[in-house]
Amino acid sequence: MTGDPLPDDALPTIREALYEGQKIQAIKLYREATGSSLREAKDAIEALELELRATTPERFLAKPWSPGCLGAIALTAAMTIFAIWSAAH
Repeated sequence: MTGDPLPDDALPTIREALYEGQKIQAIKLYREATGSSLREAKDAIEALELELRATTPERFLAKPWSPGCLGAIALTAAMTIFAIWSAAH
């Protein structure tokens, strides 16, 4: 099954999904917008990703590291230990 052309309004959302590393989501969005088969959508998204990586590689750089929940737990534990140690001395 050959799908319809990709509507212009769908492209920014698909690009953002690729920039965020969500290739499967980009393929789903492409299929919804065009009615393409899974193979056609996968091929189109992979071609688009190659083009985007060549023209805007900085958009694919890893996000800044965030300690997240583990970092907060470690910080809380360190503060608690310090507080107990300070009270004892």
